[in-house]
Amino acid sequence: MTVRIEKSGSVWTVIHSRPEAKNAMDPESATALYNAFLAFDAASDASVAVFYGEGGAFCAGYDLKSASTQGSDGPLSKLEFPSDKNAPTPGPMGPSRLALSKPVIAAIEGPAVAGGMELALWCDVRIMAETAYMGVYCRRWGVPLIDGGTVRLPRLVGQGRAMELILTGRRIDAEECGRIGLAEKVVPAGQARAAAEAMAAEIARFPQACVRADRRSVYLQHGHSVRDALELEWASSSPVFEAEGRAGAARFTSGKGRSGDFGSI
Repeated sequence: MTVRIEKSGSVWTVIHSRPEAKNAMDPESATALYNAFLAFDAASDASVAVFYGEGGAFCAGYDLKSASTQGSDGPLSKLEFPSDKNAPTPGPMGPSRLALSKPVIAAIEGPAVAGGMELALWCDVRIMAETAYMGVYCRRWGVPLIDGGTVRLPRLVGQGRAMELILTGRRIDAEECGRIGLAEKVVPAGQARAAAEAMAAEIARFPQACVRADRRSVYLQHGHSVRDALELEWASSSPVFEAEGRAGAARFTSGKGRSGDFGSI
């Protein structure tokens, strides 16, 4: 098995393990990752996922040895978008077309390049080891970005910066990723998974309907005017107060969480 799940309470760590190929993606691994994240999203006891590449590499992209042997009827050519826009859809890299309802944190050691960079962009938050790096390395081989890279990268770093990174295909070290908004946290080498799991556990402590409503609203606002986005935010969030907010306000009134103390909420 190249993909496995390790669980700690409501935190699931989805592990891709093809270290001999720097976790480059083949069709079997892509399908296994896709199914793993569908299972995470459907599980009532799961709140936050960590996405980790085992063996010192997050993901070196699609396995070009595998791609070079696929004919016109191979796995890549069969990944069409269904007519139902709400239907779960696999991407060439596996989960890259999924719109999950729960947060995913990427724990990045080593390379996250080409399709591997696109998988990192698919995640909600990226934690990188200081020795990790990204880059559109597929630029060298005439392989286009087909797992959301041209869509998600500009939304994270702006169009001009994204264009430069996409067109040059250059290496982007962790320090620069943190500086330009491509990574949210940079940690010492070897500590990306632990840091991601610690963040996931912290998020999992909070009332989850509220976490998911706010996360959903961030994605829904793309492409809308401020007024329309505010209406979408309200529609997404207003039911949550009755579900969780009123009880939370009562806990605060009773003395919980005063002065920014989240240790007992």
